[in-house]
Amino acid sequence: MSALIEIRGLTKVYERGAQRIEVLHGIDLDIPEGDFVALMGPSGSGKTTLLNLIGGLDTLTDGSLKIDGERIDALSGAALAAWRANTVGFIFQSYNLMPVLNAQRNVELPLLLADMSARERATRAQVALELVGLSDRASHKPNELSGGQQQRVAIARALVSDPRILICDEPTGDLDRKTADEILRMLQSLNRDHGKTIVMVTHDPKAAEYARRTVHLDKGTLVDEAVH
Repeated sequence: MSALIEIRGLTKVYERGAQRIEVLHGIDLDIPEGDFVALMGPSGSGKTTLLNLIGGLDTLTDGSLKIDGERIDALSGAALAAWRANTVGFIFQSYNLMPVLNAQRNVELPLLLADMSARERATRAQVALELVGLSDRASHKPNELSGGQQQRVAIARALVSDPRILICDEPTGDLDRKTADEILRMLQSLNRDHGKTIVMVTHDPKAAEYARRTVHLDKGTLVDEAVH
C-alpha cells in the first residue's frame, strides 16, 4: 500500500492574544491507501486537531501535509474547499442532520454544489442509503429515526460523493454499545469491501479494535502505535 496521507513535521499553534498554545509538535505520520486508523489519547492531546487538519478543516502552522502527493496545506481557500468536497467524507458524533429534511434530502446535501441533475443527485442518494441499509427510511425525517439510524444517514451523506477518505470524529460517542458496534462494523466493511481510507478519533478502546491500527497521541506528540 502506498502512503495516501503523508505528514511531516506537522506543528499547529493557536494564538489567543499574547498566549501561544502549541497543540501539535512535529508530527510525522504515514497513512497508506485503504488503511483504517484509530487516533486515541486523553482530552487535549491534539487528536481532533490532527483529524481536522487531515480533513482540510484547519490549517497547519509548520510542516507539510500531502494527500495523494498534493500539498493540501498550500491550497487556497476555494481550491481547498473543492478538494475537500471531492476527496473527504465527514462523520461526526452529533449527526448534524437538517431536521426539516427527510433522509433522502439530507444525503443529497453535499451534491447540491456539484454539476449534476436533480435526478442524478436522487439516484446517488438512494444508492448511498441502500449501502447503509436505510433505503426504506428515505422519506423519514431525523426525529422519526433512532440515533443509530440517524448516524447511518450521516454515513450515507458522507459516502454520497464517493470520497477516498472518511474522517470520523467520535462517530459512536452518542450510541449504546450494540448500536455502536453495528456502526463500527459498517465502517469496517466500507474499509475492507469498498477501499475507503478511514481516520477515526475515539476515546473507546473497543471502537479502536475495529481499526487496522491505533495511533496514540499525548500532549501533541505521537507516543506509540499498535497494529491489530
